[in-house]
Amino acid sequence: MKSWASSTLLGAGRRAQLVRAALAIVLVGGLVWALPVRRPGVDGGHHAAHTPVLDPFERAGVSELREGLRTPPLRLPRLDGGVTALDEHRERLVIVNFWATWCGPCTLEMPTLEALWREYRERGLVVLAVSVDRGAPRPLIEPYVARLGLSFPILLDADLAASRAWSVHGLPATFVVRPGGDAVGMAVGAREWNSAEMRALLERFLPHAGNATLSRCHHSSAATSRRALCF
Repeated sequence: MKSWASSTLLGAGRRAQLVRAALAIVLVGGLVWALPVRRPGVDGGHHAAHTPVLDPFERAGVSELREGLRTPPLRLPRLDGGVTALDEHRERLVIVNFWATWCGPCTLEMPTLEALWREYRERGLVVLAVSVDRGAPRPLIEPYVARLGLSFPILLDADLAASRAWSVHGLPATFVVRPGGDAVGMAVGAREWNSAEMRALLERFLPHAGNATLSRCHHSSAATSRRALCF
């Protein structure tokens, strides 16, 4: 039978062991805390966060369309009295922009479209701006075009048949049509069409500057002035 003294000593021994074990746990915990930790996003981490790489369409704010998406027919009267069809420009890069005089975002992006047209038209770029003002009211459209100094072709979709064929449900709606007639991109809403990102995208579908052919110019006369429209 164990005496009270031996029990006490045994108890004291167990307490000493527990204290030593606790100290060891604290020391090990301190060492673990001091070790370098690999966090997400830091080189060497197992779950490093990577910044997504955007492709040229995404950087330009244009939705890429699937390969081989043929465009609907487009043949409309122009504001200057002529007629233009998309098929006339099958070998060129065409920007088809649906807009209206009452559309604020359309007015906002028009100067950038004009700048893009002036920069790239001699390399084969065509801008076709399709007005969806119902009835094509010339007394409204002509001052609008003159005020913004637009020189690219203005097409008139008086009965909105073209906008329906192209499934336009919001303005501005702009399609990038590559040589051959396939639509490769679409943007709904105003874009900065002469931005560095947009130019980088469109350069993919344009010939090199040294190989570009001069654009064909069509002259039209108006009651008060004469100007050249280059397509």
